[in-house]
Amino acid sequence: MGHFSEWFSGRVFQFVHGNNLVYNTCWEDPRIDKQALHLTPDDNLLVITSAGCNALSYALTGLNHVYAVDMNPRQNALLELKISGIRNLDYETFFQLFGNGRLTGVKSIYHAKLRKDISAYSRKYWDKKIGRYFDSKRKSFYFHGTTGTFARLINSIIDRSKMRSDVHDILNAKSISEQREIWDRLRKKLWSRLVRFLINRDTTLSLLGVPRAQRKQIETQYDGGVVKFVQDCLDAVFGTLPVQDNYFWRLYATGSYTQSCCPEYLERNNFEALKSGLVNRITAHTDTVEGFLRKNDVRISRFVLLDHMDWLSHHLYNALVSEWDAILLRAAPQCRILWRSGGLRTEYINTVPVNFQGRKTTLNEILTFDTDKAQELHQLDRVHTYGSFCIADLTTALPR
Repeated sequence: MGHFSEWFSGRVFQFVHGNNLVYNTCWEDPRIDKQALHLTPDDNLLVITSAGCNALSYALTGLNHVYAVDMNPRQNALLELKISGIRNLDYETFFQLFGNGRLTGVKSIYHAKLRKDISAYSRKYWDKKIGRYFDSKRKSFYFHGTTGTFARLINSIIDRSKMRSDVHDILNAKSISEQREIWDRLRKKLWSRLVRFLINRDTTLSLLGVPRAQRKQIETQYDGGVVKFVQDCLDAVFGTLPVQDNYFWRLYATGSYTQSCCPEYLERNNFEALKSGLVNRITAHTDTVEGFLRKNDVRISRFVLLDHMDWLSHHLYNALVSEWDAILLRAAPQCRILWRSGGLRTEYINTVPVNFQGRKTTLNEILTFDTDKAQELHQLDRVHTYGSFCIADLTTALPR
């Protein structure tokens, strides 16, 4: 039965990720990334696209270039739509589209102003989806896609369990102490048997982009398993971290941003900076990380790999090895690499065999980890749903 469960959950995960727009927003905090990356005008950065929010955030630093790479062409289509919107819309219209997730007359605006600046695949995709996802008479865009399906489910539970007023109060709390008081009241209502059941299901986790490999990491490394892990995450988010600028959880609880609580690209001044030219420093590429690096002779000084190595390490270990060989092939001197994991530790990274400077070695011999800084930043992560955050520097030379 265990083998069937693992096979079935894997099929569900592959179906969800292979046939849908999975992420309608990035679920990684770029504020801590930028503190870890120390970006300069000379840096080229590779990031897995996801919803493109963070690629836009990195571009705001004035770095040389952002290469946004994703296997799922729908994710790149979303980033392309955002880039076209920045180039061709005024701020108010753009915020209605991506801040509110709805726009009156979106089909005509798309055909008149946005369609011309996106790729052929993205045109085909948005020709079909733009009205369904963004029309003002429909649910917010942020209730679409697979993570949006989960957000709709959470909002249904909030409303049926009569928690909406408490959610409103905590999102508008003025202090940590006020948050904590409201959260103590809210969490008693939230953790019903139904919610515990849903959080503990592989199908639910697949909607959030969490593969079974990550669930296993949590279950083996975290006392109390998945449900306790999520409970502790939410306790940190709403009980210890300021909620005023936590646009991640505001979006999932309401389906929209506000102009004072939103990703950086949706802030007026940042929108104008991107429109003035910084957005041109981003390009989207539909490929694997390895595929992009093999095909493009560019020096990358910063990598943001999100959490995809958890899945590779469990299902496609040889692909993980090949990916790291490609990373080392294109890595610039003083290269820094960030990644996240569902687990508390990523020991599997240490023994990955690689070729470096003409010698066979392992990653633990050529990477230096800043564990203190990573742990410090991880505690400040506004999302707080990952088990660990890693900052690694590539050595300049192997010891003789």
